[in-house]
Parts: sequence; C-alpha cells; structure tokens
Amino acid sequence: MGSTSLYIVPTPIGNLEDITLRSIRLLKEVDVILAEDTRNTGVLLKHHEISNPLMSYHVFNEHKQVDRLIHRMKNGEIMALVSDAGTPAISDPGFLLVRACLDHNINVECLPGATAFVPALVKSGLPSDSFVFEGFLPHKKGRKTKLEQLSEETRTIVLYESPHRLLKALDQFIEYFGEDRKASISRELTKIHEETINGTLSEIKQYYESGGGKVKGEIVVVISGSK
Repeated sequence: MGSTSLYIVPTPIGNLEDITLRSIRLLKEVDVILAEDTRNTGVLLKHHEISNPLMSYHVFNEHKQVDRLIHRMKNGEIMALVSDAGTPAISDPGFLLVRACLDHNINVECLPGATAFVPALVKSGLPSDSFVFEGFLPHKKGRKTKLEQLSEETRTIVLYESPHRLLKALDQFIEYFGEDRKASISRELTKIHEETINGTLSEIKQYYESGGGKVKGEIVVVISGSK
C-alpha cells in the first residue's frame, strides 16, 4: 500500500453500486475506517462484505480526534476516511484531518468517486466549462452578502440546499437573480426517485409550490451565471 497513511475514500451518494473496485479493496486493507456515521457506513460495508474496524469521526468530534489520529498514523496505522455520502471534505468533515496530516508530513491519497454536484451540473444543461461551487450558503449571518455577490457571478453557480428550506431559498434566488434566470434542481441523485427539474427560477418555484414533487432528499441547485 506504499507510504500512504490516510486514504480519502468517496462513498455512494445513493446507489450502493457506485463505489470503485479500488475503494472496496482499500477499505478491506486499512487498519481502521473513520466514518461520519458508523451505522450508515456499516450498511455499505456489509453490502460489500467488509468487516474492518469502524471509528466515529464527524463534525462534532473532529477537533478532538485529529491529534489522536495523527499520533496513531505516525505509529504506523493506516486509515481510510469516509463520509455518509460522496467525497469527504466536500461539505463534509475531512478538511481538518487532511490539513493536519500534511502539516505532519503524513501522506494522504484521495480516491476519485461520487460527488453529488458533478452529475447535477452535467444534467442541468447549463455551462459546465467554468463554474463556482458554494456548498451550503450561510443560513443567517452572511447569507444576504453572499447572495449579493453571487448575483454578479458570471459563471454557473452550484449550491447545496436542504429540502425543508428549498421554497424559501427559491424566493431568495428570485429576489437576487431575477425570476427569469435559468436554473436546475436535482434531488435524490442515483436513488429510485431521482428527479431533475430544469427551467427558470419562477417555473421551478411554481413546480414545487403546486405539489408536483414532495421535497425530500439531498438537493443540488444549479443556477446560470449573470449575462
């Protein structure tokens, strides 16, 4: 396995088959798997017949865990970091641990794999040669300032949003970007009820307000840039 001590391993965003052969092999070989939610990861591991030790590593304990994990890796343990879905450190825990590893000259490898915003961007039909990924916008403090900045952005804008906030967010997008701005919303990507709605912000808001789709699941919002 070379000199790598930490492997960043993307996990499926829905369909359990969306994991690479290399990821499965490494998850079977490492000494410990760091998981955002050990129950969720346990389902994936069971599906692929992986029985390696699991350890909890999430947003609420990552500050406390980092030093301990660095010490263990320096003593020869090899670890894999996974999140509940997609690539760790992309709107998920992981950044702190990767930075600490690099500060201590510990080799880190990130495997390619699932990330929700990529299929959503491709399916949107909006320009994907140049785009800006903002993840989750601030809920309160700084949200207005960020939306004002993004209203001037000429590149395609990619955001994550939670289902219970979607209608309120669409109202704000219309306020700052205009009701005729082209957009696309993807939810439940790779799952049975996967859905992508394309149109103007106004049309998309009407669709969700009319009950055309019950808003559930993880949501990716793609908005065209300012002309």
